[in-house]
Amino acid sequence: MEARGTRKKKVGTIVSDKMDKTVVVRVERLVPHDVYKKYVKRRGNYKAHDEKNEFRVGDRVEIVETRPLSKDKRWRVARLIERPAVQ
Repeated sequence: MEARGTRKKKVGTIVSDKMDKTVVVRVERLVPHDVYKKYVKRRGNYKAHDEKNEFRVGDRVEIVETRPLSKDKRWRVARLIERPAVQ
């Protein structure tokens, strides 16, 4: 159980930056299959707040839980982890 006041964190890749001050972050995780015990990829998309519109598609970022900012937005981008090299 998490201590009171700690916020959940997730690491994912930005898949869309078309909205104003919002990015969509895809988070992948590995979970064991109930019967076969093989690890299976599961993914979820989270809308996160990006105040300065500074993050781009392909960036690897950390998002943290926050108060509801809109109908779907409950996360904000905490920091940039990695930016892919431009080719």
